Amino acid sequence: MAVELAFHGAARTVTGSCLHITTQRARILVDCGMFQGPKTLKSLNYEPFPFDPAAVDAVLLTHAHIDHSGLLPRLVKEGFRGEIHATEATIALCSCLLPDSGHIQESEVRMLNRRNRRRFRDRDSLQPIYGAADAEAALEAFRPVEYDHWITPCPGLRARYWNAGHMLGSASIEIEVEGMRLLVSGDIGPDAGTLHPPPEGPSGGLDHIIVESTYGDEDRAPVTPEDRRAALAALLNEAAANDGAFLIPSFAVERAQEVVLDLVLLMQRGAVPGVPINMDSPLATRASRVFDRFAHSTEEGDALRAALASHRLVHVESGEASRRLARHKGFHIVIAGSGMCDAGRIRTHLKARLWDRRAVVALVGFQAAGTLGRLLDDGAGRVRIQGDTVEVAARIARIEGYSGHADQPEIEAWLKARGPVAGATFLVHGEPEAMAGLAGRVEGRVEQPLLDARYRLEAGQPPVLLPVAEARRVEPEAVGLPDWHNERAALLLGIEEALEKAPDKATRAALLSRLRAALHV
Repeated sequence: MAVELAFHGAARTVTGSCLHITTQRARILVDCGMFQGPKTLKSLNYEPFPFDPAAVDAVLLTHAHIDHSGLLPRLVKEGFRGEIHATEATIALCSCLLPDSGHIQESEVRMLNRRNRRRFRDRDSLQPIYGAADAEAALEAFRPVEYDHWITPCPGLRARYWNAGHMLGSASIEIEVEGMRLLVSGDIGPDAGTLHPPPEGPSGGLDHIIVESTYGDEDRAPVTPEDRRAALAALLNEAAANDGAFLIPSFAVERAQEVVLDLVLLMQRGAVPGVPINMDSPLATRASRVFDRFAHSTEEGDALRAALASHRLVHVESGEASRRLARHKGFHIVIAGSGMCDAGRIRTHLKARLWDRRAVVALVGFQAAGTLGRLLDDGAGRVRIQGDTVEVAARIARIEGYSGHADQPEIEAWLKARGPVAGATFLVHGEPEAMAGLAGRVEGRVEQPLLDARYRLEAGQPPVLLPVAEARRVEPEAVGLPDWHNERAALLLGIEEALEKAPDKATRAALLSRLRAALHV
Protein backbone atom coordinates (compact mmCIF):
# COMPACT_ATOMS: atom_id res chain seq x y z
CA MET A 1 0.00 0.00 0.00
CA ALA A 2 1.35 3.44 -0.95
CA VAL A 3 2.59 6.01 1.54
CA GLU A 4 2.97 9.72 0.81
CA LEU A 5 6.10 11.55 1.95
CA ALA A 6 6.25 15.36 1.82
CA PHE A 7 9.28 17.58 2.44
CA HIS A 8 8.05 20.74 4.18
CA GLY A 9 11.47 21.96 5.30
CA ALA A 10 15.24 21.40 5.07
CA ALA A 11 14.82 20.94 1.31
CA ARG A 12 17.73 22.57 -0.55
CA THR A 13 18.48 24.39 2.72
CA VAL A 14 19.80 23.40 6.16
CA THR A 15 16.93 24.56 8.37
CA GLY A 16 13.20 24.05 8.92
CA SER A 17 13.34 20.24 9.10
CA CYS A 18 9.82 18.81 8.66
CA LEU A 19 8.81 15.53 7.01
CA HIS A 20 5.13 14.67 6.63
CA ILE A 21 4.24 10.97 6.28
CA THR A 22 0.65 10.09 5.31
CA THR A 23 -0.96 6.65 5.24
CA GLN A 24 -4.59 5.56 5.02
CA ARG A 25 -4.67 5.24 8.80
CA ALA A 26 -2.40 7.98 10.13
CA ARG A 27 -0.44 11.17 9.59
CA ILE A 28 2.86 11.84 11.35
CA LEU A 29 5.60 14.45 11.27
CA VAL A 30 9.28 13.78 11.72
CA ASP A 31 10.51 17.08 13.21
CA CYS A 32 8.81 20.45 12.99
CA GLY A 33 11.66 22.92 12.87
CA MET A 34 12.08 26.64 12.44
CA PHE A 35 13.55 28.18 9.30
CA GLN A 36 16.69 30.25 9.86
CA GLY A 37 18.92 32.33 7.60
CA PRO A 38 17.79 34.94 5.04
CA LYS A 39 14.63 36.89 5.91
CA THR A 40 12.72 35.38 2.98
CA LEU A 41 13.36 31.94 4.45
CA LYS A 42 12.55 33.01 8.02
CA SER A 43 9.26 34.48 6.80
CA LEU A 44 8.06 30.91 6.20
CA ASN A 45 7.80 30.55 9.98
CA TYR A 46 4.84 32.96 9.82
CA GLU A 47 3.14 31.31 6.83
CA PRO A 48 0.31 28.79 7.34
CA PHE A 49 1.48 25.20 7.67
CA PRO A 50 1.09 23.32 4.35
CA PHE A 51 -0.99 20.75 6.26
CA ASP A 52 -3.68 20.78 8.94
CA PRO A 53 -2.00 20.58 12.39
CA ALA A 54 -5.17 19.10 13.89
CA ALA A 55 -5.00 16.18 11.42
CA VAL A 56 -1.49 15.14 12.52
CA ASP A 57 -1.57 12.12 14.85
CA ALA A 58 1.98 12.17 16.23
CA VAL A 59 5.42 13.77 15.94
CA LEU A 60 8.73 11.92 16.02
CA LEU A 61 11.49 14.36 17.01
CA THR A 62 15.11 13.62 16.09
CA HIS A 63 16.72 16.18 18.42
CA ALA A 64 16.32 19.49 20.22
CA HIS A 65 17.97 22.03 17.91
CA ILE A 66 15.53 24.78 16.97
CA ASP A 67 15.76 24.07 13.23
CA HIS A 68 14.24 20.66 14.07
CA SER A 69 11.97 21.48 17.03
CA GLY A 70 11.28 25.21 16.88
CA LEU A 71 7.77 25.20 15.38
CA LEU A 72 6.35 22.54 17.71
CA PRO A 73 4.74 25.19 19.97
CA ARG A 74 3.00 26.69 16.96
CA LEU A 75 1.88 23.22 15.86
CA VAL A 76 0.21 22.66 19.26
CA LYS A 77 -1.16 26.20 19.32
CA GLU A 78 -2.88 25.60 15.97
CA GLY A 79 -4.59 22.36 16.87
CA PHE A 80 -2.18 19.42 17.16
CA ARG A 81 -3.38 17.16 19.98
CA GLY A 82 -1.13 14.11 19.58
CA GLU A 83 2.08 13.11 21.32
CA ILE A 84 5.64 14.25 20.57
CA HIS A 85 8.10 11.37 20.95
CA ALA A 86 11.74 12.16 21.81
CA THR A 87 14.60 10.88 23.95
CA GLU A 88 14.70 11.98 27.57
CA ALA A 89 17.71 14.24 26.99
CA THR A 90 15.99 15.86 24.00
CA ILE A 91 12.92 16.59 26.12
CA ALA A 92 15.10 18.16 28.82
CA LEU A 93 16.85 20.38 26.27
CA CYS A 94 13.55 21.35 24.61
CA SER A 95 12.35 22.42 28.06
CA CYS A 96 15.08 25.09 27.85
CA LEU A 97 15.06 25.86 24.15
CA LEU A 98 11.37 26.18 23.33
CA PRO A 99 10.33 28.64 26.09
CA ASP A 100 13.44 30.68 25.26
CA SER A 101 12.39 30.68 21.61
CA GLY A 102 8.94 31.90 22.64
CA HIS A 103 10.47 34.78 24.62
CA ILE A 104 12.59 35.67 21.57
CA GLN A 105 9.54 35.70 19.26
CA GLU A 106 7.69 38.01 21.67
CA SER A 107 10.59 40.42 22.20
CA GLU A 108 11.58 40.59 18.52
CA VAL A 109 8.02 41.33 17.44
CA ARG A 110 7.71 44.05 20.10
CA MET A 111 10.88 45.74 18.81
CA LEU A 112 9.84 45.35 15.17
CA ASN A 113 6.41 46.84 15.84
CA ARG A 114 8.06 49.80 17.60
CA ARG A 115 10.34 50.39 14.60
CA ASN A 116 7.48 50.04 12.14
CA ARG A 117 5.34 52.54 14.04
CA ARG A 118 8.13 55.09 13.71
CA ARG A 119 8.68 54.41 10.01
CA PHE A 120 5.26 53.34 8.69
CA ARG A 121 2.36 54.96 10.49
CA ASP A 122 -0.36 52.79 8.95
CA ARG A 123 1.36 49.39 9.03
CA ASP A 124 -0.50 46.70 10.99
CA SER A 125 1.17 45.28 14.09
CA LEU A 126 2.70 41.83 13.77
CA GLN A 127 1.95 38.96 16.12
CA PRO A 128 4.66 36.57 17.38
CA ILE A 129 4.77 33.08 15.89
CA TYR A 130 4.15 31.86 19.43
CA GLY A 131 4.98 32.90 22.96
CA ALA A 132 6.62 31.39 26.01
CA ALA A 133 3.25 30.17 27.33
CA ASP A 134 2.62 28.33 24.03
CA ALA A 135 6.01 26.65 24.39
CA GLU A 136 5.22 25.54 27.93
CA ALA A 137 1.91 24.09 26.70
CA ALA A 138 3.68 22.19 23.92
CA LEU A 139 6.06 20.57 26.40
CA GLU A 140 3.10 18.72 27.93
CA ALA A 141 2.77 16.71 24.71
CA PHE A 142 6.29 15.23 24.94
CA ARG A 143 6.72 11.53 25.70
CA PRO A 144 10.14 9.91 26.37
CA VAL A 145 11.54 7.08 24.27
CA GLU A 146 14.64 4.95 24.69
CA TYR A 147 17.22 4.10 22.07
CA ASP A 148 16.77 0.71 20.38
CA HIS A 149 13.18 0.22 21.63
CA TRP A 150 10.22 0.00 19.28
CA ILE A 151 7.25 2.31 19.88
CA THR A 152 3.85 2.49 18.15
CA PRO A 153 2.97 6.21 17.96
CA CYS A 154 -0.12 5.62 15.81
CA PRO A 155 -1.98 2.72 14.13
CA GLY A 156 -0.07 0.89 11.43
CA LEU A 157 3.29 2.55 12.16
CA ARG A 158 6.12 1.79 14.55
CA ALA A 159 9.44 3.49 15.11
CA ARG A 160 12.81 2.85 16.69
CA TYR A 161 15.40 5.48 17.74
CA TRP A 162 19.15 5.09 17.12
CA ASN A 163 21.90 7.23 18.62
CA ALA A 164 22.89 9.69 15.88
CA GLY A 165 26.04 10.98 17.65
CA HIS A 166 25.19 14.58 16.72
CA MET A 167 24.36 16.07 20.11
CA LEU A 168 22.96 15.12 23.50
CA GLY A 169 19.84 13.01 22.91
CA SER A 170 20.00 13.09 19.11
CA ALA A 171 18.55 10.22 17.10
CA SER A 172 18.10 8.71 13.70
CA ILE A 173 14.61 7.21 13.44
CA GLU A 174 13.76 3.90 11.79
CA ILE A 175 10.12 3.65 10.71
CA GLU A 176 8.11 0.59 9.66
CA VAL A 177 4.91 1.48 7.85
CA GLU A 178 2.72 -0.35 5.30
CA GLY A 179 5.29 -3.09 4.76
CA MET A 180 8.12 -0.57 4.25
CA ARG A 181 11.21 0.34 6.26
CA LEU A 182 12.27 3.98 6.19
CA LEU A 183 15.22 5.59 7.95
CA VAL A 184 15.41 9.31 8.75
CA SER A 185 18.98 10.22 9.68
CA GLY A 186 18.24 13.47 11.47
CA ASP A 187 21.61 15.17 11.88
CA ILE A 188 24.38 12.59 12.12
CA GLY A 189 27.58 13.27 13.99
CA PRO A 190 31.19 12.85 12.92
CA ASP A 191 33.14 9.69 13.70
CA ALA A 192 35.54 11.51 16.04
CA GLY A 193 33.18 13.62 18.13
CA THR A 194 34.25 14.75 21.61
CA LEU A 195 31.15 13.95 23.64
CA HIS A 196 29.36 11.26 21.65
CA PRO A 197 30.08 7.90 20.01
CA PRO A 198 29.97 7.48 16.21
CA PRO A 199 26.44 7.48 14.76
CA GLU A 200 24.52 4.21 14.72
CA GLY A 201 21.66 2.79 12.67
CA PRO A 202 20.06 -0.36 11.27
CA SER A 203 21.75 -2.29 8.47
CA GLY A 204 20.11 -3.83 5.41
CA GLY A 205 16.52 -4.21 4.30
CA LEU A 206 15.67 -0.51 4.02
CA ASP A 207 13.34 0.75 1.31
CA HIS A 208 14.18 4.46 1.58
CA ILE A 209 16.63 6.67 3.49
CA ILE A 210 16.27 10.39 4.17
CA VAL A 211 19.75 11.67 5.02
CA GLU A 212 21.26 15.02 5.92
CA SER A 213 23.85 16.60 3.60
CA THR A 214 25.07 19.69 5.50
CA TYR A 215 28.72 18.96 4.64
CA GLY A 216 27.94 16.69 1.71
CA ASP A 217 30.58 18.30 -0.53
CA GLU A 218 33.38 18.52 2.05
CA ASP A 219 36.12 16.04 2.85
CA ARG A 220 37.49 17.55 6.02
CA ALA A 221 40.99 16.71 7.16
CA PRO A 222 40.87 14.57 10.31
CA VAL A 223 40.87 16.80 13.39
CA THR A 224 41.23 15.26 16.83
CA PRO A 225 40.01 17.03 19.97
CA GLU A 226 43.66 17.81 20.77
CA ASP A 227 44.18 19.32 17.29
CA ARG A 228 41.13 21.47 17.84
CA ARG A 229 42.31 22.58 21.27
CA ALA A 230 45.71 23.50 19.88
CA ALA A 231 44.08 25.71 17.22
CA LEU A 232 41.90 27.33 19.86
CA ALA A 233 44.93 27.96 22.09
CA ALA A 234 46.88 29.60 19.25
CA LEU A 235 44.08 32.06 18.48
CA LEU A 236 43.42 32.75 22.14
CA ASN A 237 47.07 33.53 22.80
CA GLU A 238 47.12 35.83 19.77
CA ALA A 239 44.20 37.84 21.19
CA ALA A 240 45.85 37.90 24.63
CA ALA A 241 49.16 39.15 23.18
CA ASN A 242 47.30 41.93 21.39
CA ASP A 243 45.20 42.73 24.48
CA GLY A 244 42.06 42.25 22.36
CA ALA A 245 38.65 40.65 22.76
CA PHE A 246 38.21 36.94 21.93
CA LEU A 247 34.66 36.34 20.67
CA ILE A 248 33.13 32.93 20.04
CA PRO A 249 29.71 32.97 18.34
CA SER A 250 28.22 29.70 19.52
CA PHE A 251 25.01 27.72 19.57
CA ALA A 252 23.78 27.51 23.14
CA VAL A 253 23.35 23.74 23.08
CA GLU A 254 26.31 21.37 22.67
CA ARG A 255 28.74 23.78 21.01
CA ALA A 256 28.93 26.17 23.96
CA GLN A 257 29.53 23.30 26.37
CA GLU A 258 32.25 21.78 24.16
CA VAL A 259 34.02 25.14 23.93
CA VAL A 260 33.88 25.59 27.70
CA LEU A 261 35.33 22.11 28.16
CA ASP A 262 38.25 22.93 25.87
CA LEU A 263 38.92 26.33 27.41
CA VAL A 264 38.96 24.96 30.95
CA LEU A 265 41.28 22.10 29.97
CA LEU A 266 43.67 24.53 28.24
CA MET A 267 43.70 26.81 31.28
CA GLN A 268 44.35 23.89 33.62
CA ARG A 269 47.37 22.94 31.51
CA GLY A 270 48.68 26.51 31.46
CA ALA A 271 48.45 26.57 27.66
CA VAL A 272 46.39 29.81 27.69
CA PRO A 273 45.91 32.60 30.25
CA GLY A 274 43.63 31.72 33.13
CA VAL A 275 40.94 34.38 32.76
CA PRO A 276 37.16 34.43 33.17
CA ILE A 277 35.18 32.60 30.49
CA ASN A 278 32.12 34.80 29.99
CA MET A 279 29.14 32.73 28.86
CA ASP A 280 26.90 35.55 27.68
CA SER A 281 23.85 33.38 27.03
CA PRO A 282 21.21 32.63 29.66
CA LEU A 283 20.00 29.82 27.38
CA ALA A 284 23.46 28.23 27.30
CA THR A 285 23.54 28.50 31.09
CA ARG A 286 20.25 26.62 31.40
CA ALA A 287 21.31 24.07 28.78
CA SER A 288 24.54 23.49 30.70
CA ARG A 289 22.50 22.28 33.66
CA VAL A 290 20.96 19.66 31.37
CA PHE A 291 24.42 18.60 30.19
CA ASP A 292 25.52 18.28 33.81
CA ARG A 293 22.49 16.08 34.49
CA PHE A 294 23.18 13.81 31.50
CA ALA A 295 27.00 13.99 31.60
CA HIS A 296 27.11 10.27 32.46
CA SER A 297 25.82 9.48 28.96
CA THR A 298 28.65 11.39 27.20
CA GLU A 299 32.15 10.24 26.26
CA GLU A 300 33.98 12.76 28.51
CA GLY A 301 31.33 13.09 31.19
CA ASP A 302 33.58 13.66 34.22
CA ALA A 303 35.68 16.30 32.45
CA LEU A 304 32.56 18.00 31.10
CA ARG A 305 30.90 18.14 34.52
CA ALA A 306 34.09 19.55 36.07
CA ALA A 307 34.42 22.20 33.34
CA LEU A 308 30.82 23.36 33.76
CA ALA A 309 31.47 23.74 37.50
CA SER A 310 34.79 25.62 37.01
CA HIS A 311 35.31 28.88 38.91
CA ARG A 312 36.58 30.31 35.60
CA LEU A 313 33.11 30.09 34.03
CA VAL A 314 31.06 33.28 34.49
CA HIS A 315 27.37 33.23 33.58
CA VAL A 316 26.28 36.62 32.23
CA GLU A 317 22.56 36.75 32.93
CA SER A 318 21.14 40.25 32.58
CA GLY A 319 21.06 42.42 29.49
CA GLU A 320 22.79 45.23 31.37
CA ALA A 321 25.64 42.89 32.38
CA SER A 322 25.97 41.87 28.73
CA ARG A 323 26.16 45.49 27.61
CA ARG A 324 28.82 46.24 30.24
CA LEU A 325 30.81 43.28 28.97
CA ALA A 326 30.61 44.68 25.43
CA ARG A 327 32.32 47.84 26.75
CA HIS A 328 35.08 45.92 28.55
CA LYS A 329 38.60 46.98 27.63
CA GLY A 330 41.52 44.64 27.12
CA PHE A 331 41.76 40.89 26.65
CA HIS A 332 38.65 38.94 27.57
CA ILE A 333 36.71 35.87 26.38
CA VAL A 334 33.04 35.90 25.38
CA ILE A 335 30.90 32.96 24.28
CA ALA A 336 27.52 34.17 23.01
CA GLY A 337 24.73 33.17 20.69
CA SER A 338 23.66 32.84 18.08
CA GLY A 339 26.13 30.55 16.38
CA MET A 340 25.48 32.08 12.94
CA CYS A 341 25.57 35.65 14.31
CA ASP A 342 22.08 36.36 12.95
CA ALA A 343 20.49 37.05 16.35
CA GLY A 344 21.24 37.22 20.05
CA ARG A 345 23.84 38.96 22.19
CA ILE A 346 26.78 38.14 19.94
CA ARG A 347 25.63 40.89 17.58
CA THR A 348 26.20 43.51 20.30
CA HIS A 349 29.72 42.22 20.86
CA LEU A 350 30.49 42.08 17.15
CA LYS A 351 29.20 45.59 16.66
CA ALA A 352 31.50 46.74 19.45
CA ARG A 353 34.61 44.79 18.35
CA LEU A 354 34.69 44.04 14.62
CA TRP A 355 36.41 47.34 13.84
CA ASP A 356 39.24 46.53 16.30
CA ARG A 357 42.30 44.86 14.73
CA ARG A 358 43.25 43.40 18.10
CA ALA A 359 40.06 41.35 18.37
CA VAL A 360 39.66 37.73 17.24
CA VAL A 361 36.35 36.15 16.21
CA ALA A 362 36.49 32.34 16.26
CA LEU A 363 33.79 30.62 14.19
CA VAL A 364 33.15 27.12 15.54
CA GLY A 365 29.99 26.04 13.68
CA PHE A 366 28.20 25.95 10.34
CA GLN A 367 27.33 29.34 8.80
CA ALA A 368 24.27 29.25 6.55
CA ALA A 369 23.98 31.34 3.40
CA GLY A 370 22.65 34.83 4.04
CA THR A 371 23.68 34.98 7.71
CA LEU A 372 26.09 37.48 9.23
CA GLY A 373 28.34 34.58 10.18
CA ARG A 374 28.61 33.48 6.54
CA LEU A 375 29.43 37.04 5.45
CA LEU A 376 32.25 37.20 7.99
CA ASP A 377 33.46 33.72 7.06
CA ASP A 378 33.52 34.75 3.39
CA GLY A 379 35.74 37.75 4.16
CA ALA A 380 33.34 40.71 4.06
CA GLY A 381 35.15 44.01 4.64
CA ARG A 382 32.02 45.75 5.93
CA VAL A 383 28.79 44.44 7.40
CA ARG A 384 25.57 45.93 8.68
CA ILE A 385 24.56 45.14 12.26
CA GLN A 386 21.37 46.48 13.83
CA GLY A 387 21.10 49.10 11.09
CA ASP A 388 24.69 50.35 11.39
CA THR A 389 27.64 49.84 9.07
CA VAL A 390 30.66 48.26 10.77
CA GLU A 391 34.16 47.88 9.34
CA VAL A 392 35.63 44.40 9.71
CA ALA A 393 39.22 44.72 10.91
CA ALA A 394 39.18 41.94 13.52
CA ARG A 395 40.77 38.57 12.78
CA ILE A 396 38.02 36.20 11.57
CA ALA A 397 39.09 32.58 11.99
CA ARG A 398 37.38 29.24 11.60
CA ILE A 399 38.31 26.42 13.97
CA GLU A 400 37.69 22.99 12.50
CA GLY A 401 36.74 20.06 14.67
CA TYR A 402 33.73 21.46 16.49
CA SER A 403 31.16 20.49 13.90
CA GLY A 404 28.45 18.12 15.04
CA HIS A 405 27.87 17.02 11.44
CA ALA A 406 29.50 14.22 9.47
CA ASP A 407 31.41 15.22 6.32
CA GLN A 408 31.08 13.62 2.88
CA PRO A 409 33.19 10.48 3.48
CA GLU A 410 31.53 9.92 6.85
CA ILE A 411 28.01 10.29 5.42
CA GLU A 412 28.98 7.99 2.55
CA ALA A 413 30.30 5.37 4.99
CA TRP A 414 27.18 5.71 7.15
CA LEU A 415 24.97 5.14 4.12
CA LYS A 416 26.94 2.08 2.98
CA ALA A 417 26.55 0.59 6.44
CA ARG A 418 22.78 1.00 6.12
CA GLY A 419 22.51 -0.40 2.57
CA PRO A 420 21.50 -1.67 0.21
CA VAL A 421 18.49 0.61 -0.30
CA ALA A 422 15.70 -0.82 -2.43
CA GLY A 423 14.03 2.47 -3.33
CA ALA A 424 15.86 5.80 -3.06
CA THR A 425 18.10 7.96 -0.90
CA PHE A 426 16.63 11.44 -0.33
CA LEU A 427 19.12 14.21 0.42
CA VAL A 428 17.91 16.90 2.82
CA HIS A 429 19.33 19.47 5.25
CA GLY A 430 21.93 20.85 2.85
CA GLU A 431 22.52 23.74 0.49
CA PRO A 432 22.40 22.88 -3.24
CA GLU A 433 26.19 22.62 -3.67
CA ALA A 434 26.52 20.29 -0.70
CA MET A 435 23.66 18.09 -1.89
CA ALA A 436 25.07 17.91 -5.41
CA GLY A 437 28.50 16.96 -4.05
CA LEU A 438 27.06 14.11 -2.03
CA ALA A 439 24.65 12.93 -4.74
CA GLY A 440 27.52 11.81 -6.96
CA ARG A 441 28.89 9.58 -4.20
CA VAL A 442 25.68 7.77 -3.24
CA GLU A 443 24.86 4.37 -4.69
CA GLY A 444 21.46 3.75 -6.29
CA ARG A 445 18.71 6.23 -6.94
CA VAL A 446 19.13 9.68 -5.37
CA GLU A 447 16.47 12.37 -4.94
CA GLN A 448 17.09 16.02 -4.06
CA PRO A 449 13.58 17.18 -3.16
CA LEU A 450 12.41 20.76 -3.48
CA LEU A 451 10.50 22.47 -0.69
CA ASP A 452 6.97 21.02 -0.33
CA ALA A 453 7.69 18.23 -2.85
CA ARG A 454 5.53 15.12 -2.35
CA TYR A 455 6.40 11.53 -3.27
CA ARG A 456 4.47 8.27 -3.34
CA LEU A 457 6.45 5.46 -1.73
CA GLU A 458 5.98 1.71 -2.01
CA ALA A 459 8.01 -1.18 -0.68
CA GLY A 460 10.89 -2.11 -2.98
CA GLN A 461 9.91 0.47 -5.61
CA PRO A 462 11.43 3.77 -6.71
CA PRO A 463 9.57 6.85 -5.43
CA VAL A 464 7.07 8.68 -7.65
CA LEU A 465 7.09 12.49 -7.59
CA LEU A 466 3.52 13.77 -7.23
CA PRO A 467 2.10 16.96 -8.75
CA VAL A 468 2.22 20.12 -6.64
CA ALA A 469 -1.10 20.28 -4.81
CA GLU A 470 -1.23 24.07 -4.38
CA ALA A 471 0.74 27.27 -4.83
CA ARG A 472 4.22 26.98 -3.36
CA ARG A 473 5.05 29.04 -0.27
CA VAL A 474 8.27 30.26 -1.90
CA GLU A 475 9.99 29.57 -5.19
CA PRO A 476 12.03 26.44 -4.48
CA GLU A 477 15.02 27.64 -6.49
CA ALA A 478 15.37 30.59 -4.08
CA VAL A 479 15.33 28.54 -0.89
CA GLY A 480 18.51 28.85 1.12
CA LEU A 481 20.07 31.50 -1.15
CA PRO A 482 20.80 35.12 -0.23
CA ASP A 483 17.64 37.17 -0.78
CA TRP A 484 16.74 40.77 -1.55
CA HIS A 485 17.39 41.75 2.07
CA ASN A 486 21.00 40.60 1.64
CA GLU A 487 21.19 42.43 -1.69
CA ARG A 488 19.83 45.61 -0.10
CA ALA A 489 22.44 45.47 2.65
CA ALA A 490 25.17 44.95 0.06
CA LEU A 491 23.87 47.85 -2.01
CA LEU A 492 23.79 50.22 0.97
CA LEU A 493 27.32 49.24 1.91
CA GLY A 494 28.41 49.83 -1.69
CA ILE A 495 26.80 53.28 -1.79
CA GLU A 496 28.48 54.28 1.47
CA GLU A 497 31.86 53.11 0.23
CA ALA A 498 31.50 54.89 -3.12
CA LEU A 499 30.56 58.15 -1.40
CA GLU A 500 33.49 57.89 1.01
CA LYS A 501 35.95 57.22 -1.83
CA ALA A 502 34.64 60.06 -3.99
CA PRO A 503 37.48 62.59 -4.44
CA ASP A 504 35.37 65.72 -3.97
CA LYS A 505 31.90 67.18 -3.28
CA ALA A 506 31.03 67.46 -6.95
CA THR A 507 31.64 63.76 -7.55
CA ARG A 508 29.52 62.84 -4.52
CA ALA A 509 26.74 65.16 -5.67
CA ALA A 510 26.77 63.64 -9.17
CA LEU A 511 26.60 60.12 -7.73
CA LEU A 512 23.66 61.02 -5.49
CA SER A 513 21.91 62.69 -8.42
CA ARG A 514 22.21 59.53 -10.53
CA LEU A 515 20.90 57.42 -7.66
CA ARG A 516 17.87 59.71 -7.20
CA ALA A 517 17.16 59.58 -10.92
CA ALA A 518 17.35 55.78 -10.94
CA LEU A 519 14.97 55.60 -7.97
CA HIS A 520 12.68 58.36 -9.28
CA VAL A 521 12.93 60.30 -6.02
